[in-house]
Amino acid sequence: MVYNYDNNTIVTIGVVSSDHMPHVRLNLELDFHSGLPIYLQIVNQIAGQVSTGVLKPGDQLPTVRALAQELRVNFNTVARAYRLLHEARLLSTQQGRGTFVREVPSSEMADQIQRHGLEELTHHFVENALRLGASPEDIRRAVEGYLGTLSAGR
Repeated sequence: MVYNYDNNTIVTIGVVSSDHMPHVRLNLELDFHSGLPIYLQIVNQIAGQVSTGVLKPGDQLPTVRALAQELRVNFNTVARAYRLLHEARLLSTQQGRGTFVREVPSSEMADQIQRHGLEELTHHFVENALRLGASPEDIRRAVEGYLGTLSAGR
């Protein structure tokens, strides 16, 4: 099931649970305008669903091809997300059988996934700001100013 709202894509698809009953749902919401790469949105959301117990060890995820078609994104985008989740030991791909949730992430692994996402966002933001002609000092002031407004609002 795919819903499009203002260029955001919300997808709900079945996942075969560890007891082989297809009642588990994989819910992914992609924001094509967030600045966060799509593959990282997929990684963050699947990792989050594993860490909160929505997805459990043994649950089978859709194939790369099937998820790419459902999300309407490039095959390589989903393959990259699955590869990162595999490297993080959250997923296990078994030739001819499919991709399965492997384990709940440790706090170290969850921190590593979050750091990687933050690094990607930072890289994207800084590159765009430099392209617009901002200096490193302009960028630093803008970020500090924004963080200051967040702190004042709390």
